[in-house]
Amino acid sequence: MPSIVILDFGSQYTFLIARALRELQIPADIVPATAPSEKILALAPRGLVFSGGPDSVGRRGAPKPDPALFQSGLPILGICYGMQLLASHTGGKVAPAPRREYGSAEVEISTPCPIFKGLPSRFKAWMSHGDEVAGLSNGFKAVAKTAAVPLAAMSDQTKSWYGVQFHPEVAHTEFGSKILENFARGVCKISERWTMASVMESQIAAVRARVGRGSVVCALSGGVDSAVAAALIQRAIGERLFCIFVDTGLLREGDRDRVETLLGRSLGLKIKTVEAGALFLRRLRGVADPERKRKIIGKTFIEFFEKEAKRLRGVAFLAQGTLYPDVIESVSVHGPSASIKSHHNVGGLPKAMKLKLVEPLRALFKDEVRTLGREMGIPSEILDAHPFPGPGLAIRVLGPVTPEKIAIVRRADAIFREVLESSGWSKKVWQAFAALLPVRSVGVMGDGRTYENAVVLRAVDARDGMTADWSRLPHEVLQAAAARIISEVRGVNRVAYDVTSKPPATIEWE
Repeated sequence: MPSIVILDFGSQYTFLIARALRELQIPADIVPATAPSEKILALAPRGLVFSGGPDSVGRRGAPKPDPALFQSGLPILGICYGMQLLASHTGGKVAPAPRREYGSAEVEISTPCPIFKGLPSRFKAWMSHGDEVAGLSNGFKAVAKTAAVPLAAMSDQTKSWYGVQFHPEVAHTEFGSKILENFARGVCKISERWTMASVMESQIAAVRARVGRGSVVCALSGGVDSAVAAALIQRAIGERLFCIFVDTGLLREGDRDRVETLLGRSLGLKIKTVEAGALFLRRLRGVADPERKRKIIGKTFIEFFEKEAKRLRGVAFLAQGTLYPDVIESVSVHGPSASIKSHHNVGGLPKAMKLKLVEPLRALFKDEVRTLGREMGIPSEILDAHPFPGPGLAIRVLGPVTPEKIAIVRRADAIFREVLESSGWSKKVWQAFAALLPVRSVGVMGDGRTYENAVVLRAVDARDGMTADWSRLPHEVLQAAAARIISEVRGVNRVAYDVTSKPPATIEWE
C-alpha cells in the first residue's frame, strides 16, 4: 500500500509522527534515516517526512539521507532537524539559535502555504531546538515565524518541499494533525485508508510469504501481544503453528492456568507447556544488573524454543509478539536514537540463532494491537489484560533474584491486583504491579521491632507504553492494598507508591 515514509533521524518523537498519521488512517512506515534509497523507494512512498533529531546538520558525521532521495521527485516535509537538513541541502544557512526554544510558542503564518490550509493565522506549537535556519536559498520561502525564530516554517511549492521548525506530531501543537493531513492527503495525494482490517490482511499475507510451507513455533507468554500474534499467524498458516509456553518460575499468580485454559480454549491454539523454573532461577542466581538479567532470560528462552523446534518437522521460524515500543527502547533500529533498555525479545536475543524470526506486530503500538485483536474477534478478557513483561518478575525484584524474593513479589503483586479488581480500578489503569526494592527498613509489628523488605506499588495511565503518567489512585485503595500486603506477605513491613511519570522514568523499574 502506498504510504508516507518517515526517515528517523533520532528524535524520540518519531513514533508520534507515525501514530498521528495512522490515526488519520494514512499509511505510514518508519525507516532508518541513512537507509539506501532503493530500500525506501521499494516501499512505494507518496511522500517523505524527515524527523527531528538531536544532532546539528553541520557537524561532521551528522546523519544525512541518501542523496538520491532529493532527486526522486517526492514531496518532503522536514520537521525540526529535518527542516534544517532541507535548508542546508539547498544552500541555506543553519546556525545555533540566538535564543533557543523549548516548549510552547505562538506560530504566525506569514504566507499562504498548502500544509497550513484551513489553519488560523496564529496557533500554538511545540518547539524543541538549539539550532535554527538562518537563511534560505534555491526556491525556499519563509511562510511562518515566532517571536524568537523568523524562519519557523518554509516552503518550496515547485518541489513540494516543506519545513517546520516545530513538532506537529506532539499533542501540544494546535492543528498538528491537520498539518500532517494537509501534507499527506493534499500535497502527496494519498487516498488509501490505513485500517486494522488492512493491517490484518497485509500481515497475514506477509507471514505466508515469509514462512512458505514451513512451520512456526510461537513464544506464547499469555499476554496480549503474543496472543494476538499467535491468532494472526494461525490464520495465515493454520495447523503449522505450534505454541510453546515456558513456565519460567517468574510468572504471576494464575498466569499458567490462564494460558493453558483461556488462550487454548478461546483461540483454539495448540499449546505445549515447558517446565523451566529451576533453570531460569539457577542462571539468574547472583545477577543484579538488569541488562544481564534480560539477556540471560532472552538467551534461555531461545534455547528452549530451538530445542522444542527440533522435535517438530519443518520448523524453521520463531514467532514473537514484539511491538514497536520494544524495538525503539532496545536498539537504535530506525535511527540514532538512544537505547533505553534491552527487551528480552529484541536486544536480549542472542546474536546466533538457528530459528528465523516472525514478528507480525513489530510495527504496531500496544493500543493498535488491541484494536487488531478486536478486529480478529479475540475476547476482551484476553485483550484488556494488563501488560506483563517477558522477563517476568525477575525485573520486578531489584537486585539479585532468589526464590524467596520471587515469592514475596508474586504475592504482593497478586494482592495489589485483587484490590484494584474489587475496587473497580483494574480497568481504569493501563498497568499495575508491585516491585520488591533492594532495601530493608525498620518497623514495628506486634509491639516488636522488625527489619524487613520494602515493596513499591506502581500503576500508570498510558496509551501505548511509550509515555505514561502515574495513576491517581484513591487513598483508600492504596491503604487497602498496603494493609493487606503487610498483613499477608511475610517479610514485608513497608509499602510505597511510585508517583513518577514516563519520562523521566520507565514503567518497569528495571
